[in-house]
Amino acid sequence: MPTILLTGFGPFPRAPFNPTAPLVARLARLRRPGLHDGKLVAHVFATSYAAVDRELPRLIARHKPDALLMFGLAPRARVLRIETRARNAVALLPDVAGGSPPRHAIAPASRVAKPLPAPAQQLLGSVRAARLPAVLSHDAGRYLCNYLCWRAAAAVGKNGGPRLTAFIHVPPVARARVPRARLKSQRFSADDLLRAGTRLVMVIAAAARR
Repeated sequence: MPTILLTGFGPFPRAPFNPTAPLVARLARLRRPGLHDGKLVAHVFATSYAAVDRELPRLIARHKPDALLMFGLAPRARVLRIETRARNAVALLPDVAGGSPPRHAIAPASRVAKPLPAPAQQLLGSVRAARLPAVLSHDAGRYLCNYLCWRAAAAVGKNGGPRLTAFIHVPPVARARVPRARLKSQRFSADDLLRAGTRLVMVIAAAARR
């Protein structure tokens, strides 16, 4: 019975509303035939380095997930971005708690990047099959999303850590119910995110069983 840990983030500077928090809560309540033998656990990180460092190891120790499916907001994105690697780089920008890393590298003695072990092409295909725009990405940025990617990739296969880790950057959500044609740019609705997220969960669940 696979266990999938679903994570999102809370608000951060320039993003007072982060759609990934309600998204993972909704995904954890999914009831689908393909999920009947699985367990979905949702967690929302405060957008701080200390929260990730403190809570991710505890979540892994407690739930021993087979897979991590992580979501983060990319404020300037217009499509879903399926990240394929974590970069050993961090911007010296303060988080919501006012903290910032002491250096530009997450792990100075380590490699420049770590792959995220997940079926990226299948994840991409599942979103596009729902007629939603998505791309593969090799750059998760240098803020908390990339930081979580790195910490999750480092936990793969260690002390009950997951076998699979996937990170999805989502675009801002159009919160008002207006016709899409009236929007100045392509924007997802909360229902669009749920449709995409549901398909992503199904792909990860199937991969975790293998």
